[in-house]
Amino acid sequence: MIEIVNMTAEHVTQIAHLETVCFNDPWSERSIASELDNKLSLWLVALDADTVAGYIGSQTVLGETDMMNVAVSPDYRRQGIGEQLITALIEALKSQGSHSLMLEVRASNEPAKSLYEKLGFASVGLRKNYYRNPKEDALILRKEWQI
Repeated sequence: MIEIVNMTAEHVTQIAHLETVCFNDPWSERSIASELDNKLSLWLVALDADTVAGYIGSQTVLGETDMMNVAVSPDYRRQGIGEQLITALIEALKSQGSHSLMLEVRASNEPAKSLYEKLGFASVGLRKNYYRNPKEDALILRKEWQI
């Protein structure tokens, strides 16, 4: 059974490994660990016992949140974990006084775009050549709510 919890130091190594599995330009273990001391950050982890099945990271400034990272291990995909992580993040953000969540997604990432649309995100812009390796545009998506 998957449990969504706040990220702790014991999750950092597994998250860093997932970064290398899921992304062409992964965050370092040091960068991930630094988020634990960042008062603007909120990172959640999807745990299957002691295994990090997925994670989501965000930073909030003046009630507006940017989702920086979200990933699910290939072994755990297509089980709704990404949706659980995003939903849990939004609920936590609401309780902290945030009123919106913004993110970038590769223009070609149809599964992610479909999930974000299902969860009520709207396209608000485009960042040309945002991604490297391979170079690609990013769609800017945003979701707002009442607090």
